[in-house]
Amino acid sequence: MNGLSDILQKLFEMTAFSSIADNPSFLLMYLIAFGLLYLGIVKKYEPLLLVPIAFGVLIANFPGGEMGVIQADSAGLVPMPDGSMESIWDMPLHKIAHEFGIMNYLYYALIKSGLLPPVIFMGVGAMTDFGPMLRNLKLAIFGAAAQFGIFAVLIVSLLLGFTPQEAGSLGIIGGADGPTAIFTTIKLAPHLLGPIAIAAYSYMALVPVIIPLVVKALCSKKELMINMKEQDKLFPDKTEIKNMRAVKIIFPIAVTTIVALFVPTAVPLIGMLMFGNLIKEIGPDTNRLFQTASNGLMNAATIFLGLCVGATMTAEAFLDFQTLGIVVGGFCAFALSIASGIFMVKVWNLFAKKKINPLVGATGLSAVPMASRVCNGISTKYDPKNHVLNYCMASNIAGVIGSAVAAGVLISFLG
Repeated sequence: MNGLSDILQKLFEMTAFSSIADNPSFLLMYLIAFGLLYLGIVKKYEPLLLVPIAFGVLIANFPGGEMGVIQADSAGLVPMPDGSMESIWDMPLHKIAHEFGIMNYLYYALIKSGLLPPVIFMGVGAMTDFGPMLRNLKLAIFGAAAQFGIFAVLIVSLLLGFTPQEAGSLGIIGGADGPTAIFTTIKLAPHLLGPIAIAAYSYMALVPVIIPLVVKALCSKKELMINMKEQDKLFPDKTEIKNMRAVKIIFPIAVTTIVALFVPTAVPLIGMLMFGNLIKEIGPDTNRLFQTASNGLMNAATIFLGLCVGATMTAEAFLDFQTLGIVVGGFCAFALSIASGIFMVKVWNLFAKKKINPLVGATGLSAVPMASRVCNGISTKYDPKNHVLNYCMASNIAGVIGSAVAAGVLISFLG
């Protein structure tokens, strides 16, 4: 009997059940993973993003699976299996894979190195049409106004005791742009990359939940029923772009040049964003490049980014006061960015004859085009004929550029 009981004991210890029994917090992480999968699959909240993140959370929290990302501390040190501490930056990639598993290899090679954020920005640029913004340039101001959340949370974080670099990384979550948040955090506070990435991408995926909450709290029904097309008929624009194709080709070149001259640290993001857009707008001559950037390369980058970000969300890393504080602070940054765009529209409407629907301001954060689709859905609930998608896209696209420039400013001042 003793022999059988020893065998059964060893079989039990071989499974993950023994570790889960010792540390029930794994069960909470499974519930979080299942909840995120439900939102992505059933509710269809940005499934291309949320499903890889959620599955990354799931596989990272099975004891013995070695799929969870090991976070280095502020000095770049990680605990080795023998209990010693070693600098992750002095370890070759094959050693990282051998000691910590394949997910750590992908994380440190693709994410921590800063490779994927610019690649994803190139794909975003290739899939973005700047036409709505160029036709409604005055709406771009609301994309700039929405960046207020970044700097507001930065100031509050400093008051709470975070270092300037950590505060900058926390504030950039308000830009609602995952690659920007990752790129900024790598430069300023790499030891916080895990929780920052979790907060940034979680809230991006939950845009369909967060924007309606903020809009409902700040906007009246009368404001949400402002019909932008009727306003255009009452107060038509005096200027009209005659050769839109030429403008679309010149625009990415001009923006890259201007940003590079004034905020060079923003070039890795803005430059790749505009390059992706340029190969799209040139047309047939660069179509192969455009197809690669917007499809195969973008899809591969999204898969690896999502899985790696999810894999940083281990029970040990996530159920920590600092991480939970960052998640709460990230929500505040996100909500403040939406609110600041809405308030900017309200101020505009006090003085302008041509009124603007506050939903345009609510899309001043990034999260393109999801934020615009959500706001258009809110608008059509009040009036099925009141489509504000193109107007929201003008502010939304400006927000992408604004958050990347804000990241460059933070890196310049705090890096």
